Amino acid sequence: MQTGEVFSDNSNKDAPVRGYVHRSTVPEADGLILTHGAGANCQTSLLIALAEAFCAAGLTVLRCDLPFRQSRPHGPPPRGASERDQEGLRSAVASMRQLATGRVFLGGHSYGGRQASILAARESELVESLLLLSYPLHPPKQPDKLRTEHLPTLQAPALFVHGMRDGFGTIAEMEHALTLVPARTELLPVEGAGHELMTKSNREELVKQVTSRFLAFTRC
Repeated sequence: MQTGEVFSDNSNKDAPVRGYVHRSTVPEADGLILTHGAGANCQTSLLIALAEAFCAAGLTVLRCDLPFRQSRPHGPPPRGASERDQEGLRSAVASMRQLATGRVFLGGHSYGGRQASILAARESELVESLLLLSYPLHPPKQPDKLRTEHLPTLQAPALFVHGMRDGFGTIAEMEHALTLVPARTELLPVEGAGHELMTKSNREELVKQVTSRFLAFTRC
């Protein structure tokens, strides 16, 4: 069963916004944008569960499909998709500014989180904080191919949530990568979790942990 209200915004015709909005009933609510990884879409169990939890906590949440996923229903992003996907996230931020009157946060899982962080590094005042789920620090079994070039220019505070069995980066590698970021950062390790983060056994606790930790992080 799908949750949330179908949402679209064609203001930017080159990178329209498509997804689902979970509207808060709290006056002057903050807003959170969540997007997906390279092999998924915004209807993953992880994003739906987090959207519902954050909405229940008082945020307006927009789950959105990146432009590459709007163009192709299956498969990874094609070569050269990153810039348009970042433009899509910029469009989503503009949409959220119309949906919520409070602060705006940007987050994503894996590829989506990486694109969010690159965009935020380029545009330091775009959003107030980042929620980066399973940041893909390097391809599995290729620790020398680090995806850290933009981290030294990232000015937005960021909470990183990372499985302790994630093949895209160990906790020690993540801790070292976070020292490159000049902004305030925190790392939330998830015991027993891999790159997907959510399992049948940890769903309830994971959602509770991520929600409470990010809300506390944004209050600092």
